[in-house]
Amino acid sequence: MNYRHAFHAGNHADVLKHAVLCRLLSLMARKDKPFAYLDSHAGVGLYDLTGVQAGKTGEWLQGIARLWVRNDLPALLADYRALVGELNPDGALRYYPGSPEIARRLTRAQDRVLLNEKHPEDGQLLKANMAGDRRVTVHLGEGWHVAKALLPVAEKRALLLIDPPFEQADELARCVESLSTAMARMRQAVVAIWYPIKDTRQLKRFYQDLAKSGAPKLLRVELWVHPTDNPAGLNGSGLVIANPPWPLEDELRELLPWLAAQLAQSTGGWRLDWLIEEKAAG
Repeated sequence: MNYRHAFHAGNHADVLKHAVLCRLLSLMARKDKPFAYLDSHAGVGLYDLTGVQAGKTGEWLQGIARLWVRNDLPALLADYRALVGELNPDGALRYYPGSPEIARRLTRAQDRVLLNEKHPEDGQLLKANMAGDRRVTVHLGEGWHVAKALLPVAEKRALLLIDPPFEQADELARCVESLSTAMARMRQAVVAIWYPIKDTRQLKRFYQDLAKSGAPKLLRVELWVHPTDNPAGLNGSGLVIANPPWPLEDELRELLPWLAAQLAQSTGGWRLDWLIEEKAAG
């Protein structure tokens, strides 16, 4: 319960996670029918990059700050850049959105936003930040219970983000368990799991377990800013996405090389492939 995302807000991992989340939300919004967005470990929703916590690490300077000063961003980043811009109308980069704020702003009147945050202080801050939007419900329970407690939703479509703090040794395994639960309860749901790239031996087992999760199809998206065998620190991050909407794979194949080049701190790189490929009909 010690983790506070404010120390890491806007870093390279947030850029990847939130750029992909923006694309997922935008692609799901192409259809008129409503969908529900669920966030298992939501955080507070909005971060002050000039605050004490973000100032202690300055991680955002190697993340969103690098994109903020560019005027040649790829079109696929337009929603992400515009959303950050709306929070900083005077042109100075101060406020950064977490996934709840991104979802609140990119969902429509017919959609619902279901957020969960276990940390008691962050949960209250999240409630305050989301106040006034009747489409948003904030739960203060255990994030690992979200898939079982809230799926299936009344809507025929759902997007679930699983983004734990990774403070405990079993959290990769619990991510797989949550994915399997989500698929069992709502097989058509889009589920995105964020994970850090630190220990490649642990990740190898994680990939193997994900391949047995029962998802109909599962896309792996990774971006690193240091070589993945670097023994110190956060070398990169990834997302695995069950049932990704079309044409997300093609979009990311275009976007990832650009992001890797802009965010690299030593030797950067990227990967995009299928841990579970969709079975051919017949």
